[in-house]
Amino acid sequence: MFRTGVRAEIGEAVEVVGEAEDVASAVSVVHATMPEVVLLDVHLPGGGGVEVLKQCAGLQGRVRFLALSVSDAAEDVIGVIRGGARGYVTKSITGDELVRAVGRVAEGDAVFSPRLAGFVLDAFSATDVPPIDEDLDRLTQREREVLRLIARGYAYKEIARRLVISVKTVETHVSAVLRKLQLSNRHELTRWATDRRLV
Repeated sequence: MFRTGVRAEIGEAVEVVGEAEDVASAVSVVHATMPEVVLLDVHLPGGGGVEVLKQCAGLQGRVRFLALSVSDAAEDVIGVIRGGARGYVTKSITGDELVRAVGRVAEGDAVFSPRLAGFVLDAFSATDVPPIDEDLDRLTQREREVLRLIARGYAYKEIARRLVISVKTVETHVSAVLRKLQLSNRHELTRWATDRRLV
């Protein structure tokens, strides 16, 4: 429904050559169509926008990426900019503004929502910017939330209540985190998170 809305907003001003509903289909569509600009959902199912950027790293320069998200969280913004995105706009943007942003990114400019521009500059000029952690960048925002709660000792039912999701969904996120970080159990996961001061 959201993609339909975006297409309706920008379709007359921008030629839309493809759409995708998750990371795997996004990577496939990008390689098949080689668009000038990819409008990238930061929390795309299957690994998020960072994973798309990682799998399309060889195309950067020919294909430019503009991140689009409801989130203005530091880790989301920094994650995709580190990954190679040329801009980051939030979903409160108007259709006309989005068309202009796509055009500017196509021309090689960097584009940020006004509230984020100063923050991004501050983040990358600060001396205490956290070092790149490729393992952590592999996780989606929700997977990181689950990771932190598991590391703090919460049971699956408590995590489900706090995040307003089902226990089954919590189990799925934990499995994905363990797989991506190549860990065997929640004890190893807790130690991993503690070592990185994420708890």
